[in-house]
Amino acid sequence: MVIRDYIFLGIFLLVMACVPLLLKNDYYISIFVFASFNCLACIGLSLLLGYAGQISLGHAAFIGIGAYTSGYLTTQFAWSPWITMFIGVVISIIIAIAVGVPSLKLRGHYLAMATLGFGAILYIVAVAAVDITGGPAGLNNIPPLNLFGLILDSDKKFFFFSWSVVVIGLLFALNLINSRVGRGLRALHGSEDAANSIGINTSSYKIQIFIFSAVFSSIAGSLYAHYVTYIDPGPFGIMHSVLLMTMVAVGGMHKIWGAVIGSLLLSLLPEFLSFSTGYFKTFGIEYKPDYDTLVYGIILLSIMLFLPEGLYGGFSSAFRAVKNIVKRNGKKAKSSS
Repeated sequence: MVIRDYIFLGIFLLVMACVPLLLKNDYYISIFVFASFNCLACIGLSLLLGYAGQISLGHAAFIGIGAYTSGYLTTQFAWSPWITMFIGVVISIIIAIAVGVPSLKLRGHYLAMATLGFGAILYIVAVAAVDITGGPAGLNNIPPLNLFGLILDSDKKFFFFSWSVVVIGLLFALNLINSRVGRGLRALHGSEDAANSIGINTSSYKIQIFIFSAVFSSIAGSLYAHYVTYIDPGPFGIMHSVLLMTMVAVGGMHKIWGAVIGSLLLSLLPEFLSFSTGYFKTFGIEYKPDYDTLVYGIILLSIMLFLPEGLYGGFSSAFRAVKNIVKRNGKKAKSSS
């Protein structure tokens, strides 16, 4: 990790620690808990998409694998949630290898289509395998997490725990991208043929990073299951995979911090729009939840047109521009004096 990452991480910890103190309503705290699940999945997807340059439209399936593994084993066999979470990670790794080895030989939109098909298959299995997943009715009575005797049965408790997991994921991802592996991933993203020519085992790197991203998503799914204590196939469909991709693209796919920004923004945006419904009505506009997709599309199109590096890249460019202006003004002031 570089000094800038430590600074950003310190600011991030301070801001997130203040959120429960500023928000007295448990409902709003719960929104940030759901945002933490998206953030964790997006960090893994950012490693795959932004650094390795591999497109995946099926990552919601890995979230579903983690959620259903924890949900089924805890409700049917009363296993410890921590053991089931680990088993969910192992299953995700196995499936990631089985899917990744043939799929990652493809490139561009062919890879996107392959991962899209994988996500669709897992969703159909979740709906059809009624004996295991509960089908459309889902699984009920999933137990909450127990952390050293402390039951995480409130929004505030789970908020601190889930965001602590996100911070651990951030530390892992930031150290990874600043390592030899991270440099290899950047070379792979720039040109796979060029990376191969200098001795980088691109096939191995692609499989490894696909597995890492699947693990992030699986953990997010297990946390989701034990927080909500009920799951059904709905949140693990193709549209959620597209939403995760949108979050990474909006925040800035070439930076881990972009994934954090994008996931927070688009997780909180629906609540902001719902809160603003009264203001829309004053202009004769009745905002409906169905419009969320339209708003996401407009935001994504605007980002791609005007901020191709995402919000993080836009903020960085603006900061550098202001810094250069200050330097020039400082030099002019010195020369005039």
